[in-house]
Amino acid sequence: MRLPVGFLLVSGAEVSAMAENAVENGEEVFEDANEEVCEMDLSTAMEQAKQACSYFFNNRFEEARALMRPWAHKSMYHGLGYGTFMYLQAIMTFDPKDIEVAIDALKQSVEVCNRYRRKNTLGESLGKMVKKVDYNLFTKEEIHAELCYAECLLLRAVLTFMEDETLISFLKGGMKIRACYQSYKECWYILEGRDWSKDSDKMHFESGVRMGVGAFNLMISQLPQKILKLLEFVGFSGNKSCQVRDQKLLGLTELERGFYLEGSLRRVLCALILLGYHLIATYVLGTAEGDLEMAQVILDDHLKLYPNGAWFLFFAGRLEYVKGNFDLAIAKYKISLNSQDEWRQFHHLCYWELMWCCIMSARFKDAQDYADKLLQESKWSKATYAYQKACCMCMRMDELTPTEKQELSETMRSIPSLKQRIAGKSLPVEKFAVKKSARFFAQGETLTLSALELIYAWNGFKILAKKYENVEKMFVIIDREMRKLESIKVENRSEFYWDDYLLAHLVKGSCLAYMSSPLQAEECFKFIVNNEKKIKEDTYLVPNALLELGLILLRANDLDQSRIILEHAKNNYKSYSLESRLHFRIHATLNKIQSIQKGTQQSGGLSPLDNYPSISRSPSPCVSKTSSATTNGTENLLNGAKNEQSVSSNL
Repeated sequence: MRLPVGFLLVSGAEVSAMAENAVENGEEVFEDANEEVCEMDLSTAMEQAKQACSYFFNNRFEEARALMRPWAHKSMYHGLGYGTFMYLQAIMTFDPKDIEVAIDALKQSVEVCNRYRRKNTLGESLGKMVKKVDYNLFTKEEIHAELCYAECLLLRAVLTFMEDETLISFLKGGMKIRACYQSYKECWYILEGRDWSKDSDKMHFESGVRMGVGAFNLMISQLPQKILKLLEFVGFSGNKSCQVRDQKLLGLTELERGFYLEGSLRRVLCALILLGYHLIATYVLGTAEGDLEMAQVILDDHLKLYPNGAWFLFFAGRLEYVKGNFDLAIAKYKISLNSQDEWRQFHHLCYWELMWCCIMSARFKDAQDYADKLLQESKWSKATYAYQKACCMCMRMDELTPTEKQELSETMRSIPSLKQRIAGKSLPVEKFAVKKSARFFAQGETLTLSALELIYAWNGFKILAKKYENVEKMFVIIDREMRKLESIKVENRSEFYWDDYLLAHLVKGSCLAYMSSPLQAEECFKFIVNNEKKIKEDTYLVPNALLELGLILLRANDLDQSRIILEHAKNNYKSYSLESRLHFRIHATLNKIQSIQKGTQQSGGLSPLDNYPSISRSPSPCVSKTSSATTNGTENLLNGAKNEQSVSSNL
């Protein structure tokens, strides 16, 4: 029986089921010999759950909840459905009351699932270690209970992280995720080892298993090593024989197989995960290029089923956004926005996307208005919204009225008090915003290229690159600002002058890399590296410049040099702003290099480098054409790397 690659990542998988259940369930096990029997049969429950999904994705949210609520304490699928709807509301609002309601709903769902899960005796548990389990002996209720349990526990774990700030919550959440993983593994064995010839409900079970297996493999493939080490603390361990690329492809393959199971209960969830990966995760994390053709297939299919569905209209707008069609994206987001009024929280997702469409097309006043809407209405991260609003205002500094300048100052001053903590930690983007708000006042109530810095931080240049005119528009703004900076006399420069000037080089180089000028881009990034000691605060600029140099070298097929620079950026720079985001990108690029070197490069659109122009290079790939000082500076920078390997004396 073949087990998917990702399931090899859990340590201690063969411990006895009795001990495993004790760890998995914790406080969630509430067995009662006198539990009332559910009067609804399994097939009817699944059909009603499917109907609730149809209501939900056709914007009939209250009808979906009303269908699930009465039976949520008796039927596993009603409990799962109702808990899922409450979970979605909680993560969209971040309201503590909504989180508490969702946790209670999912606790109840886990309890109901445990009521129907198969209970092994000690002998059966020990027997599993030495002989093959006959899954044909499991009832339909038992196998579906295992699957629903896995889904409920995953949602419950996420809410545990959100619930409070203690280490205990982290441990509880981690153990629930591990228990969830173990349940999905058991479900995979059931799918592979059971005789389904007489079971008409197989597709519902199969779609759930493929969704869970696919999502876990896809998630693990995206995580940098430092996060995987953290997961080891709660029971995960990396399998050195597994290739991350294999996990990603397996994850995508399983999700696609779930999507193509026509009429299955979890088909729509497979579709949402695929859309989220191809259109959001790959671009925000900068780890890959989304498969836009697959996204279009999914949207064409589901917009026929849910023509007015806010979720799929939203993703239709997102597809146009990642293509660089900002005007068309704005139009589609507005259609999604106006498609329903019941969930105001969903409007916030649309405002967020509309804000970015306006930033990317240099409509800073419109972007400011959307950021202000988020600041006034959304509870997710008010510090982030306030900073984004202020950044857009800074880009319009020359046209601000005295009243608007006062508003800008007040907005910047409010940011530190708006910072919050989630799962015991501050959001990295909020810490970045607080630091920049202090910088605003320290340098005379101004920031340099603040909105373009945001674009870079959110990996937006990759999207700008889809249309040359979009990149060119930003390049003109950057060039104008650089001329202003260069015109400032030395004696009049602020203590943050070099931070601003090197930031301008970072965003200028990012534009040039996508404007068929990789050598000029390289000069911008090298200039940052060689002036590292002049930076007062923005230490993140250097490791990001090294990443960009590594990407250019990789596109030039100089794999060894690229890998050394990326490893140097990963290992020798710590505690800078938005560090985790950079590590995601470095992790993905190093995996790509390893894949190429092993001759396993997959053709297709999964590369973070697809939009970089191909270039040919000399044997000394990064020698500066401008001065020997540049070469010497980068030689010193990489001394540590050169002690480990024999490399070129140039960067």
